[in-house]
Amino acid sequence: MSALYAWTDGACSGNPGPGGWGVLMRAMDGAAILKERELSGGEPDTTNNRMELMAAIQALEVLTRASQITVTTDSAYVKNGVTQWIHGWKRNGWRTADKKPVKNAELWQRLDAAQARHSVRWEWIKGHAGHAENERADELARAGMAPFKPAKVKAGEP
Repeated sequence: MSALYAWTDGACSGNPGPGGWGVLMRAMDGAAILKERELSGGEPDTTNNRMELMAAIQALEVLTRASQITVTTDSAYVKNGVTQWIHGWKRNGWRTADKKPVKNAELWQRLDAAQARHSVRWEWIKGHAGHAENERADELARAGMAPFKPAKVKAGEP
C-alpha cells in the first residue's frame, strides 16, 4: 500500500510583500516514488505566515478522496497552530487566550476544514537545512512568488 507525503513551504519578499507557496507531494511504496506532483501559487501582497498556511491548505485540498497523509512543514507557526493552538481558538470563537481575534482566522478555518476530511500526521523540520524535499518546496514557493515581484532594474537602465 502506498503512503502519501506532502512537503510544504511559504516564501515572502518583504513581510508583507509579494509571496508564494509551494508543495511537493509524493505517493510512495517504501523508498520507491510511485507518483509525484508539484503545486505552487502566490499573491501580490501577503505575509510569510499566510503563504505557509496556503501551502498546507493546498496540499490537503488537492486530494480528491479522504486520505492518510504526512504533511511536513518548516513552519512552527503552522505545525503548532494546527496541532495545538487551534483547539483553544475554536473553543474561544476564534479568539486567542487574551481575547484578541486570531490572525489569519479565515485560513486557519480553511485548513481545519481541509484536514477534517483526512487522517493527517503533521511533522516539523528545520528549513534550509539540506532536506531535499523541503528545499524543493521552497523552490516552488519562490517560483510561485516570482510573477508578483517587481522586475529588478539593472544599473544604467531607466
